Amino acid sequence: MAIDDPVRGSTGTPEAPATTETRSTWSALRPLVLRLHFYAGILIAPLLLVAAGSGLLYALSFPAEKLVYSHELTTDAKGERKVPLDSQVAAARKAHPEGTVTAVWPSAEDGATTRVLMTGPEVEEGKSLAVFVDPYTAEIRGELPSYGSSGALPLRTWIDELHRDLHLGDLGRNYSELAASWLWVVALGGLLLWIGRKRASKRALLVPERGAKGRRRTLSWHGSVGLWAVAGLVLLSATGLTWSKYAGENIGAVQDQLGGATPVVSVTLDGTAAGGGGHEGHGDGGHGGAHQGADIGVDNAVAAAAGVGVEGRISVILPAEGSGYVVKETDTLFPVHLDSVAIDPADARIMDELRFADYPLLAKLTRFGIDAHMGVLFGLANQLVLAALMVALIMLIVWGYRMWWQRRPTRDRQSSAGDDAGASSGRSLRFGRPVPRGAWRKVPVTAMMPLAAVTVLVGWFVPMLGVSLLVFLAVDIALGLVARARSRSTAA
Repeated sequence: MAIDDPVRGSTGTPEAPATTETRSTWSALRPLVLRLHFYAGILIAPLLLVAAGSGLLYALSFPAEKLVYSHELTTDAKGERKVPLDSQVAAARKAHPEGTVTAVWPSAEDGATTRVLMTGPEVEEGKSLAVFVDPYTAEIRGELPSYGSSGALPLRTWIDELHRDLHLGDLGRNYSELAASWLWVVALGGLLLWIGRKRASKRALLVPERGAKGRRRTLSWHGSVGLWAVAGLVLLSATGLTWSKYAGENIGAVQDQLGGATPVVSVTLDGTAAGGGGHEGHGDGGHGGAHQGADIGVDNAVAAAAGVGVEGRISVILPAEGSGYVVKETDTLFPVHLDSVAIDPADARIMDELRFADYPLLAKLTRFGIDAHMGVLFGLANQLVLAALMVALIMLIVWGYRMWWQRRPTRDRQSSAGDDAGASSGRSLRFGRPVPRGAWRKVPVTAMMPLAAVTVLVGWFVPMLGVSLLVFLAVDIALGLVARARSRSTAA
């Protein structure tokens, strides 16, 4: 968003004096917002650039995954009848007798393979081994590590981990949480600055200004593209924070207090809810292999679920000791189909049903937001929008740094009109001037007190934002004291 001159509008002319109290308040607040936007843009932008670059790769990983793993994901075999799921699971067990089957993803369309998820001594914790079975011949098409409820394969998993923590584990998660914590602040601050500028026409608000040159042209592109991207960037920031370590805990607590926790199907034979909230293969109880006694089998479980309307694109979690089958719809394309049902493994009795329509509104909105962030809510269209947003964010950062460079002091600006042409050719390589200090002193107390209270509250709720803001303030105060000391020394 806009990093602009604190006293001039988009045309380079002084802005008209405020005529109303509202205008006066904004005039006082604008330098403060501008200074925050400037420093946040300069210091946080590298983290945002990494997040945007890895996010772009993640959005493109969906079609890439289908291409790279086409042998495992598809089959050329066709037939009028598919091999029973129990036989497909048996083929996977035969290929990997050391593994324990935890879930099955039946082939959902012609030409697609069935995915049998397994755990084992050589399977990395938090992941599953996906065995791909030809549903028409029970031939094993291949095996790949799989992660999460979306079934991300190695390529997408590697990019996802790069985006989430730079492959540095818990330490690396601080980078993504810091980026997500500041993204909405930078985006909304830039929006206020861009809308609050004086301009000759409303068209210049929405599209880059024609004929503009230099910094004014860069600012025009920075502001107008930011205006179109701001809603998506704020959504990505908010949904990204739900996965974060510190802010995520606070968001989860608030969601629970508001009754918006995601409900789970009652899967245990005594009626206790368990395992419904985890992703396939990593739920409680170690599904698969531990169940003893009568077992109706996967095919009968799928048939029982279809009898109550849970069908289509599904996953089947196998029972553990004391629990039943869980059959869940996994069609995240809007409108979503995410109903689930628990089935008694002894007699195919329906133990519990959970309809997505019965989710609390907040839980539905959370699910929609997270699926949109992951690029699975609207399929390819969702992924293309994510890619466009990431390109926009990258360009906004580049334009922001370019404006910083274009604002730098140079010898030709400092030279007088009588200087010869040769003097103006030597340019200083200093960076652009920051917004002057002391902007907060001009803000009315009636506005400053509520603003300070909101800042403290938000800083507590989003800890990485609060801590980094305190660090910014401490560094800024230290730099101010150093500059003041130098000024006094020079004057003496």
